[in-house]
Amino acid sequence: MKVTVVGAGAVGASCAEYIAIKNFASEVVLLDIKEGYAEGKAMDLMQTASLNGFDTKITGSTNDYSKTANSDVAVITSGIPRKPGMTREELIGINAGIVKTVSKNLLEHSPNTIIIVVSNPMDTMTYLVHKTTDLPKHKIIGMGGALDSARFKYRLAEVLEAPISDVDGMVIGGHSDKGMVPLINHAARNSVKVSEFLPQERMQQVVEDTKVGGATLTKLLGTSAWYAPGAAVSGLVQAIACDQRKIYPCSTFLEGEYGLNDICIGVPVVLGKNGIEKVVEIELSEAEKAKLKESAEGVTKTNGLLEL
Repeated sequence: MKVTVVGAGAVGASCAEYIAIKNFASEVVLLDIKEGYAEGKAMDLMQTASLNGFDTKITGSTNDYSKTANSDVAVITSGIPRKPGMTREELIGINAGIVKTVSKNLLEHSPNTIIIVVSNPMDTMTYLVHKTTDLPKHKIIGMGGALDSARFKYRLAEVLEAPISDVDGMVIGGHSDKGMVPLINHAARNSVKVSEFLPQERMQQVVEDTKVGGATLTKLLGTSAWYAPGAAVSGLVQAIACDQRKIYPCSTFLEGEYGLNDICIGVPVVLGKNGIEKVVEIELSEAEKAKLKESAEGVTKTNGLLEL
C-alpha cells in the first residue's frame, strides 16, 4: 500500500505521521512546493520510526509527482488554511486552482488512485475533483464528516463525563459552521440514547459547540487545527487499505440519495478497498431532513463560485 500526501504542512505531516504509526502502509510520500520542506518533514518523521515502532517508509519530494507514481491512495491537503475570522468558503478562489492542478498531476502518475480531499471548502473541492477528472465517484472522498463526527463525540463525552469509547455519534451535511448537521437524536452512550442522560438544552449546546469546532480551534491556534484532521484522514486510509468496510460520514457525490443530486456532501458511507463501497441511507426526522436540505443549498451556492 502506497499513500501520497500532497501538502507537507501541519495537516499533511499529521496525516503522514498517523498513517505511518498505524503500520498498515508500506510507503508514504509527502509532497510540497516549498523547496526541501517535504524532505525535511519526512526525515524528521523517519527518525521517530525506531521510537514509535513502525516500518512504514516515509519519503519527501519537492513538487516531483513522479515520486507519487502508483499510489493506491492520495490525500490532498494543499491550500491556504483558515485564519481567525475566516470561513472555509472564503478560501475557494486560491484553493480551487491548487486542488485542480494537484489532482491532475496525481492522476498522470496514478490513474487508478483513490483521492481523499481535505482542502477547504472541502465539499466544494471534492465536487471540483469530480467535475475535472475522470475518476469514478466511489474513488473521490471528502474527509470532513469523519472529522466533524470526532469533534461531536468529543463534545458528547465532555458533557456526559463519559469515556469517549462509550460514545457514538455522527455529523452529516456540509463541512461548514452553518452546514453541519450533528445527529444528536441518534447519538448514544453505549447504545443508550444521550437524551436519557441530558436535558434538551444541553443536547442543543453540544450541537452548537460541534458546529463551531473548527472555528473555535482557529481562534485559539491562529490557524487551522491539524492533529484531529490528520487522525481522521488516517482512519479513512486505513479503512480502505485494510478493506475494513467501516462506516464513516464522508463527502460523496450523490445521485438521488437523501433526495439530493449533483452535489458532494457528508453522508454515511461504507469504506473498503474500492473506496466508497456503499452510501448508507439512514432514516432522518423531518427536522433533520430540513437541515440537510438547507446545508445542501449552502454547498450548492458555494459550488456556483467555481470556474469549471
